[in-house]
Amino acid sequence: MSNAKPEKALKRAEELINVGQKEDALQALHNLITSKRYRAWQKPLERIMFKYVELCVDMRKSRFAKDGLIQYRIACQQVNVSSLEEVIKHFMHLSTEKDEQARSQAQALEEALDVDDLEADKRPEDLVLSYVSGEKGKDRSERELVTPWFKFLWETYRTVLEILRNNSKLEALYAMTAHRAFQFCKQYKRTTEFQRLCEIIRLHLANLNKYRDQRDRPELSAPESLQLYLDTRFEQLKIATELGLWQEAFCSVEDIHGLMSIVKKTPKASLMVVYYAKLTEIFWISGSYLYHAYAWFKLFILQKSFNKNLSQKDLQLIASSVVLAALSVSPYDQTRGASHLELENEKERDLRMANVIGFNLEPKLENREVFSRSSFITELVSKGVLIYTASIDENIKTRWKLASDSSVPEVQLSQYVPALEKLATLRLLKQVSQVYQTMKFESLSQMIPFFYFSMVEKISVDAVKHNFIAMKVDHMKGVVQFGNMEKLTKQTLIERAMTEQLKERHEQEKRLQKLEVELSRQRHDGDLKEKNSLARMLENKMVFQERVMSRRQAEFHQRRVEREERIKQIIQARKQERDIKREKIFYVRSDEERIKKLHEEEEARKREEAKRTRIGREREAEARSSLGKVNRGLSRPSEIPAGTRATEPGVAAPSPGKYVPRFQRERPESSGPASPSEPDRWVKPAPSEPDRWTAGKRAPPPQSDRWTSGSRAPPQDSDRLVNGGSRALPPDSDSLGGAGGSIRPEPWRPSRSRNPQRG
Repeated sequence: MSNAKPEKALKRAEELINVGQKEDALQALHNLITSKRYRAWQKPLERIMFKYVELCVDMRKSRFAKDGLIQYRIACQQVNVSSLEEVIKHFMHLSTEKDEQARSQAQALEEALDVDDLEADKRPEDLVLSYVSGEKGKDRSERELVTPWFKFLWETYRTVLEILRNNSKLEALYAMTAHRAFQFCKQYKRTTEFQRLCEIIRLHLANLNKYRDQRDRPELSAPESLQLYLDTRFEQLKIATELGLWQEAFCSVEDIHGLMSIVKKTPKASLMVVYYAKLTEIFWISGSYLYHAYAWFKLFILQKSFNKNLSQKDLQLIASSVVLAALSVSPYDQTRGASHLELENEKERDLRMANVIGFNLEPKLENREVFSRSSFITELVSKGVLIYTASIDENIKTRWKLASDSSVPEVQLSQYVPALEKLATLRLLKQVSQVYQTMKFESLSQMIPFFYFSMVEKISVDAVKHNFIAMKVDHMKGVVQFGNMEKLTKQTLIERAMTEQLKERHEQEKRLQKLEVELSRQRHDGDLKEKNSLARMLENKMVFQERVMSRRQAEFHQRRVEREERIKQIIQARKQERDIKREKIFYVRSDEERIKKLHEEEEARKREEAKRTRIGREREAEARSSLGKVNRGLSRPSEIPAGTRATEPGVAAPSPGKYVPRFQRERPESSGPASPSEPDRWVKPAPSEPDRWTAGKRAPPPQSDRWTSGSRAPPQDSDRLVNGGSRALPPDSDSLGGAGGSIRPEPWRPSRSRNPQRG
């Protein structure tokens, strides 16, 4: 199916769906989408993706959906991003629709959603209960119906966020998905999933800052990108406070502050109002009343400076909140008597909170009051905040909602009542300790009507612990004793002096110990840096060596390949040369053998001619000798017969039984009586008879069979015969002895006709 066309694959998947084979249809579409053949976007792929996500949602296959969407993102990221957005929106719409259908079917939603962790498996007690009970309860059946779709919807949000992360072309869709995921957690009170969602978004931002060379990376300096990221973080902060996850809310505040530190830009005033409003809630819940007061003060300054629609009444309410928050701070220093390590931790905490709130404070090693109640009240007076405060007695029991700004929560002045009652109790005890030495419980309780005596005792214990007042509660007598009851003696003063010296010595030892620890830490840091530097140098050296080795290996391999290629070319060239040389040698040897054969045939022909000439000459000599003998016998008249002399004068009659040559036997009568003398055997005699080959312009008979076999002609290569030193044929070899031939026939060529002389 992966090699089929998209249209055919979609048609095949629909056929499988119609027959109820959704698994096979999903697998077929998955093979097509993940195939390397269709990495380029085309319109049919969009229809296939719509059908693919529908199958994934119907079958709750989140893993298949994630793989398919990742492959589709690769295909259309550089071509058509809007297609990916449509597919993802369709995917989330289907998941949400299925979730709503399941939720509508469940009658008890709260019981059905009573699961601590959507990603956790079933609890052991649930499994035991399901096996023990014969029938499952209604809540368990509803949980089995609704919870799987909640899980799938949660996996859908996680998958989409993972696919859209850190992409400048998809950051708007990423922000929308994050907001929908936040609303999902808020709607169903999913605190665990909300924390995981915050960690996922936080990790994405950390990777964005870490890998700056990433392709299509969003630029946080761009106003649109920055606004999207800030909106997401502020929505995260709002949902965290609404769910009561104050630790996660403070982490969201730090995320916003870190984002502002990265881009070095301050968000809009409306967003900063939300920022400080949520900070006031976080610090109040955590019991950090001083930080809470500073946050209210920043909110007051921000509203006064940038909110032009702020009414006078709203400004008075905010100023009253600032003053009450300042009064709620404990009047004594709670760090008094703390160890040096605790003091340093408190300083670091103050600096951290100062950065979050927006106060520029310099860390002073000997100053313990980085943040203090007295310095804050002094600043309030200097800024004129007390001028804007309204009548607290009238408004302290009422909840006020600002009409000019909906982002600020309700101003609840009543929340400061317990802190103000505690402050009043401490101030009363401080003044009573300066006037009275003892006081009964009943009298003290009448002076503090809003607290029971047990609560007063608890408050006084904490104040005595921090040296705010000196008092002692005597339950046996039922009185409270104020002031120091010890008698000041010389021994007591010496002990106090020794105690102070010992305390100072301990402080000095702690400082020295801290200094040693600091020096040791610095040395350790220096050693660690040097070690890291050496490790980096060694790593760089290894990398360099690997690069050198790889480069040398590559060069060696390239040279070896080139050498093998050259050797192969040389071998090929030499082979071609050998083949050419062999062909030349073959043709030369063939020509030499042919020429040699022609020479041998020529020599054989010459020998045969010489033999024939010799035989002819021998026969001629024999004939002549016989004729001479006959002539010598006939020279005697008495021996010549009469008839012979009369008929053939000059010719001796042959004796019976003796061979007589033809020329003697057929000599005409008119021939002369004298026979020619014997010619010289070394001189070629001229033919006395006319050439019978040329007579009558007849063509010569075919050559002898020893030149050719059958009907083949003799070799006609006259040039090679000439170059080889053999006898050249006449140019007009076809007309030898013909009518137009001007060359005399060779007397030594034999004739195929019968020799009449041998007849």
